[in-house]
Amino acid sequence: MNESALTDKSQVEKVFIKGTIERITFHNPDNGFCVLRVNVKGYRDLVSVVGYSSVIASGEFIEAGGVWKNDPQYGLQLSASTLRSAAPTSIEGIQKYLASGLIKGIGTVYAERLVSAFGTDVFAIIETKPDRLLEVDGIGKKRCAKIIQGWEAQKKIKEIMVFLYANGVGTSKAVRIYKTYGDDAIKLIQENPYRLAQDIYGIGFITADTIAQKIGIEKNSLIRARAGIRYALFEEVDNGNCGFPKEELIPKAAELLDISADIIGEAAESEINEGSVIADSIGGVECLFIPSLHYYEKTIAERVRLLSQGSVKWDEIDGEKAIPWIEGILNISLAENQKRAVETAITTKFLVITGGPGVGKTTIVNSIIKILAAKNLKILLAAPTGRAAKRLAESTEMEAKTIHRLLEFDPAERRFKRDSDNPLECDLLVVDETSMVDVQLMNSLLKAVPADASVILVGDVNQLPSVGAGQVLMDIIESERVTIVTLNEIFRQAKTSKIITNSHAINQGDMPDLSNDIEGDFFFVNAETPEVGMRKIIQIVKERVPKRWDYDPVKDVQVLCPVNVGGMGAKMLNIELQKVLNPDAVERVERFGVTFAVGDKIMQVQNNYDKEVFNGDIGYISSINIEDKELTANFEEKEVIYDFDELDEVVLAYACTIHKSQGSEYPVIVIPVMMQHFMMLQRNLIYTGVTRGKKLVILVGQRKALSMAIKGKRQNKLRYSKLKEWLKDAN
Repeated sequence: MNESALTDKSQVEKVFIKGTIERITFHNPDNGFCVLRVNVKGYRDLVSVVGYSSVIASGEFIEAGGVWKNDPQYGLQLSASTLRSAAPTSIEGIQKYLASGLIKGIGTVYAERLVSAFGTDVFAIIETKPDRLLEVDGIGKKRCAKIIQGWEAQKKIKEIMVFLYANGVGTSKAVRIYKTYGDDAIKLIQENPYRLAQDIYGIGFITADTIAQKIGIEKNSLIRARAGIRYALFEEVDNGNCGFPKEELIPKAAELLDISADIIGEAAESEINEGSVIADSIGGVECLFIPSLHYYEKTIAERVRLLSQGSVKWDEIDGEKAIPWIEGILNISLAENQKRAVETAITTKFLVITGGPGVGKTTIVNSIIKILAAKNLKILLAAPTGRAAKRLAESTEMEAKTIHRLLEFDPAERRFKRDSDNPLECDLLVVDETSMVDVQLMNSLLKAVPADASVILVGDVNQLPSVGAGQVLMDIIESERVTIVTLNEIFRQAKTSKIITNSHAINQGDMPDLSNDIEGDFFFVNAETPEVGMRKIIQIVKERVPKRWDYDPVKDVQVLCPVNVGGMGAKMLNIELQKVLNPDAVERVERFGVTFAVGDKIMQVQNNYDKEVFNGDIGYISSINIEDKELTANFEEKEVIYDFDELDEVVLAYACTIHKSQGSEYPVIVIPVMMQHFMMLQRNLIYTGVTRGKKLVILVGQRKALSMAIKGKRQNKLRYSKLKEWLKDAN
């Protein structure tokens, strides 16, 4: 049958074809959209089929129903409204299917060996007599188990994906659903689809709501309204709030769900009565809280009160003798305010040290630690991120751990081993970069500190608050419940750095010095449009910085963006920087709309306690195994392996948001500052970004945008948090 015969057919007449997939031209795992080239009996040429399929592989036999469309660019295609696949039956089709990588443990080589050994019976062998796979050369017990597991997983995944797609949603999260719910996945979803939003990372209320309405849950039902209250509240948690005013939340939820505020109000009362939501006040305003966050803040206040009581464990130290001694040991001369800070620290049970860059926080902490270490005290050092912990270890010449590793997370139990029943063994705990510690992590940390130990929290309260909920450091400082040492004097050696002097100017609401001294460490590059800005950033990262300052464009240079999306957001910059910084990588895989290649810089974007990698950790892809569907990356010399289905946990990291850079320092940072970022242009955002630069800071953009950020508010608004009240009320 020729093409002209096809084009004569009615454009609306539905046709059905059957054939074998010869080639997958395109497949988007996020929504199942695919473009296939299919060998159909009776057709002279391969037929192009466009449709949706959850899992698809070359060699599969498909049945497709749809209408013919003549695309101006791609020619004649069958636009399929139905697309069903079945295992192939021919030897050639079976081998192509097995070689597609769909089943973990089988690639091109083993597909050929399996077909040679078992012919068309290979699927029946895998299904009913899997031990016979050991007869095939090169297949041992380990690979055999992997093949069996991959076969079973694909059967279940297909079933789940078909169910999801039939109910109007994408299919990329099916593997995660199956891992969470197992064989009962469909049954549990049908009982209460809204549980997906609570249980499955990456599936929110919108997806769950789509399923709910497809399976017949009424728009105005109480179950939907109750789920909507939690959804609206979790949206505020994502904005950093621990609670939110009830009178604002109810109309917000009503608008989000498009149902009446009366139904939402009734749902809110049901949630409160069952303890799914907590009602309490902040500053006299009635608020609703996620129960866990309400508990964390209350517990933090109790632990701060407890740890502040009593006296330090060590004998009295004479500051007049200790300070000259430490100055001699470290070969430094402490300023008067630094001496007072050290004297305060060696006599105080719970202390906060805060201040910006160049004010001597590191020197003070090092002095305190060295004085107390001489008394043979057990001192523990911690920071929220791996980079911050490494920097703390380098400055103190002592071991420092991330808070997660210090607390010893137990993957089997899904909790920290260190807690109030099994506390840390220490006389003093020092925590650096405390501004980025959220209420959940601070709760876990303080519960693990023994009651007789001392605590020193170090951080810059003017930086952005934590990515997670709360504003712990600010609340502790403003409560005036513990001793605070505030440092604001820039030391003489630090004044030679424009990074430091400009950081302080920005923090005070003043424009930085943009004179672009050729020998300086702070530069402003004008770019009046996003297109020009993009071009200049790529040139700066790829050519100018490496050529002039000899920095590695991948490992030493970090682009920090005010926003993640948009023409000058981190996502777009990552795509463009990947093209120029890693253009020749052969091994690649595309998942969740992102192409990953060997050599790429990536960032973990959620805590994974099993793999011991955490939100904000940066690594480099070392290998991609298409056959085993695994990607391997190195994080601080530690190897981490991801299944392809887990790659939504990482993103490219040539560029990242300023929020994600907290707790890290980089030799060189480049920050785009454009008017298109105006919604995020806040003083503390720019301040946090600039203070991430260690040797060189380059701003690219418009002076007007920079001025808007600096002259405006320090931040849009304080977060809704009750911690400060509880700290003030503590007896």
